[in-house]
Amino acid sequence: MRRVTYPFLIIVALALCIATYNTASMVATYRAKAYSDEDSPDEDSARFFDPLIKMPEHIRQGTKKKRLFHTAVTANDSPYNRWQCRIMYYHYKKLKDMPGSEMGGFTRVLHSGVPDSVMDEIPTVVVNPLPAGEDRGYVVLNRPWAFVQWLQTADIEEDYIFMAEPDHILVKPLPNLATEHLPAAFPFFYIEPQNNEEVLRKFFPKEMGPVSSIDPIGNSPVIIKKSQLMKIAPTWQNISIAMKDDKEADQKFGWVLEMYGYATASALHGVQHILRKDFMLQPPWDTQIGDKYLIHYTYGCDYNMKGELTYGKIGEWRFDKRSYTRSAPPRNLPLPPPGVPETVVTLVKAVNEATANIPNWDESV
Repeated sequence: MRRVTYPFLIIVALALCIATYNTASMVATYRAKAYSDEDSPDEDSARFFDPLIKMPEHIRQGTKKKRLFHTAVTANDSPYNRWQCRIMYYHYKKLKDMPGSEMGGFTRVLHSGVPDSVMDEIPTVVVNPLPAGEDRGYVVLNRPWAFVQWLQTADIEEDYIFMAEPDHILVKPLPNLATEHLPAAFPFFYIEPQNNEEVLRKFFPKEMGPVSSIDPIGNSPVIIKKSQLMKIAPTWQNISIAMKDDKEADQKFGWVLEMYGYATASALHGVQHILRKDFMLQPPWDTQIGDKYLIHYTYGCDYNMKGELTYGKIGEWRFDKRSYTRSAPPRNLPLPPPGVPETVVTLVKAVNEATANIPNWDESV
C-alpha cells in the first residue's frame, strides 16, 4: 500500500478549505442579493432563492397564517334587538379586513322561528325558539337552545367561533384571542363561583373537582374552538334549564343564571378559559378605551351638564339602550357634555356613525 505523505495531506486540506470558502461565498452572495437588491427586476425570484434549502415563502416573509373565527350573535326579532344587531354588524364589516383582524364570517342566529325585515342586510340563520312556556319566563334560555340548533346544521368554515351579543360594538380589529386548547373569555366581577359553592354543587359535583374550576364568565364574549362549543352547547342548555327549575339557583343567580349555566357546562367538559380583561369594556364604569377591543353598552349612561355621573338618576344627558325598546334611536344623537369619559363619547359616536351610514335606518322598526 502506498504511504500517505504530509504534503499530500496538506494539499487535501487546502482543497477542502477552498471548496468550503466558495460555498459560503455563494450562499452569502445570494442572501445579500435576496435581502438588499430591492430594485432588481428579478426581486421575487432572488428574494426566495436559497442554494442549499428552499424555505417556504411564508417563513421567509415572517408572516403567520391567520386563525379565523366566525362571529355569531343570537337575537330575537324585536325592534330592540334588531337595531342593536344592525349597529354591531356595521362595525364588524368596517373592521373585518383591517390589519390585526382575524374575523371571518358572520351569522345572526335569529331564534324567533320566522324571518324578519333585515334578512337581506345581515347574514342570518333562523332557528326555533323554545316551545311556549319552556323558557320559564326567562327569554335568555333561548340563547343556548339557538346555538344547539345552529351548530347542528350550520356549515361553518372557520375552526373558531366568537360568541357575541347585539349590544357589542367593536372599536378595533379583533384577533383570535383563543389558543388551540383554551378559549378566551371576559371575566365578570359579578360571576362568583366560589361564593356560590353550595348552590353550584347541585350541578357540579365534588368528584368533578374544586368549584374554582368554574370560570367567572358567561358565554359572551367568548372565542372558542368550534369542536369545543359543539360539546358544551347541549350541556349549557340542559344546565341552564335545570338551574331555572331550581328555586334556590333561580333566586340566587337571577338574570345572570344562563351565564352560570355556560360556565358550569364548560367546567363539566374540562374546558377552562383564558381570562382577558382587554376583551371588553363597559361604560360608564370603564372610562378609558385603552387596549380594549369592544364596548358592551349594557349599563345606562346618565350625566349632568357638568359631565358628572348621576347613575341611578336620569341625567340631563343620557344614553341608555332601554330608552329604545320599541323603536331604534334616531340619527345624530347629541354628544355628551364636556368632562364625560372617552368611553361614553366613543360609544355615542360609534352609534351615530353606524346610523348615518346604514341605509333605511328610519325604517329599522
